[in-house]
Amino acid sequence: MVWCMSMHIVSMIILGLSSFVCMIVFIMKAFSGVADMVEWEIMSLNSSSIVFVMVMDWISMLFMSFVLLISSSVMYYSGSYMSGDKNFNRFMYLVLAFVLSMMMMVLSPNLISILLGWDGLGLVSYALVIFYQNEKSANAGMLTVLSNRVGDVAILLSIGLMANLGSWNFFLHSSYMADSEWMLLKFLVTIAAMTKSAQIPFSAWLPAAMAAPTPVSALVHSSTLVTAGVYLMIRFSPALEGSKAQSMLLIISCLTMFMAGLGANFEYDLKKIIALSTLSQLGVMLSILALGYPDLSFFHLLSHALFKALLFMCAGVLIHSVSGYQDIRYMGCLVKHMPLSVSYMTVANLALCGFPFLAGFYSKDMILEVAFMSLINMISFILYILATGLTVSYTLRLIYFSLSGVWNLSSLSNVSDDDKLMTNSMTLLGFSAVIMGAVLSWLIFPDPYMICLPTFMKFLVILISLVGGVTGYMLNLMNTSQNLKSLKNYSIVSMSGSMWFMPFLSTKYISKVNLISGVKFEVVEDKGWYEYLGGQGLYYVFSYLFMILNSLQMNSVKVFMKMFIVGGVMVLFFVFV
Repeated sequence: MVWCMSMHIVSMIILGLSSFVCMIVFIMKAFSGVADMVEWEIMSLNSSSIVFVMVMDWISMLFMSFVLLISSSVMYYSGSYMSGDKNFNRFMYLVLAFVLSMMMMVLSPNLISILLGWDGLGLVSYALVIFYQNEKSANAGMLTVLSNRVGDVAILLSIGLMANLGSWNFFLHSSYMADSEWMLLKFLVTIAAMTKSAQIPFSAWLPAAMAAPTPVSALVHSSTLVTAGVYLMIRFSPALEGSKAQSMLLIISCLTMFMAGLGANFEYDLKKIIALSTLSQLGVMLSILALGYPDLSFFHLLSHALFKALLFMCAGVLIHSVSGYQDIRYMGCLVKHMPLSVSYMTVANLALCGFPFLAGFYSKDMILEVAFMSLINMISFILYILATGLTVSYTLRLIYFSLSGVWNLSSLSNVSDDDKLMTNSMTLLGFSAVIMGAVLSWLIFPDPYMICLPTFMKFLVILISLVGGVTGYMLNLMNTSQNLKSLKNYSIVSMSGSMWFMPFLSTKYISKVNLISGVKFEVVEDKGWYEYLGGQGLYYVFSYLFMILNSLQMNSVKVFMKMFIVGGVMVLFFVFV
């Protein structure tokens, strides 16, 4: 037990100091405007050098600082959350490997070296999702790893296409890729980012990954796995300017944030509601990136990482306190018994909604205003408005069911803020969720944006937020009549609450098609033509030839000489004729 305690404390100290060092380097890079690049050539093949590259500019250093800060808080938090687990050391090593993979991915501007961190994230995430060894975790892990393999294949194909450039350093080439020559590469990189960031139609794995322990969810959904795709697109954004891939990414990301917001309003699992909110915010990041504002996308990526990690850590405290329940209908009135944790969770929820002067307000409000000011189509505009209202709606629904409302726990529940290790680990992120939005806006945007909107459009975000909040809270105050209405419209509720049937399509039907086609392939191909022309066919042919050779060698010399003479005559005939 002493080793377990010392391990999470040492990990927290090392990661925290590393975060501080990265922040110092970021400040130096930001003020000097200089970026350092380190290359290590592994091998050279046909004038194409396979190199391991690290780029240290203000973007990578700032993101690294946030990743390490959140990881240090999660490590300290895990010391209490996972203290009763017999595989505590394995868990800590896996989380450290996860952070290391993310660091490799953040520092790599090269498709060859980025693949190490990219595949490392996929492998370690699978190991963490199946950490609780049961059937549900195994299914969720398989769905996660297979969905991410689509993106891995897209990266591998992109490596093959970029071999034509003589270098895989997209950091240097992305500004000069025309649609006429590099359209396929742009689509492949976009698909890779969509799988990692769980955009439609790859969204089903994100709520399923909630089978992992809550500290992993806090890390995965804030600054590591799901943000890897957004970070790749931010690095690749010069190649997307004015391309068709940009238009595809815009409509898909807008649909994703609307679908996730709608699904969260029908979900009752606490962790899945927060996971769907992550999915919605990922759609916001990728949509503003598709409109040509990668700096705004990066700004929201950083501010979202802070309050989303805090939100998951608060959810973990709540789940521990209510004896492991994750259904929000079994909670209620926790504000009287857990004031500190509920305060942190309320701050994180309000930051998610874009409440004025919290971390999410500075990035989200600017994103919406810039999007309204841009040349977007009516569908994307309507989806932006609906997604914003739904975000406030499901947030206040979550507050009603779990934090306020009526007491739904059993009479023997021991709900309190006594676990100082978990509450102390949330303190730094709690302050960050309040102040870091303003600090980041000063650091990233020294020159402010000029936003010109009519009065109605300027107040539209506030109006939609108020309407969404009132609707979400009032509907849940009348939850009895709401449940009866949901039974009457079961098909609509079922579709909305199940992410438009994507989990069923991603698991049941695809696996059914694969099994049927696999059986036919085995009968017709593996045990049919492949066997006839392949293994067994070659075996019979070679056996027959060896029998002939054996008879030639073991029988009389006459046969051998006769064959030799006939063969010689045929050769002479063909030569002279």
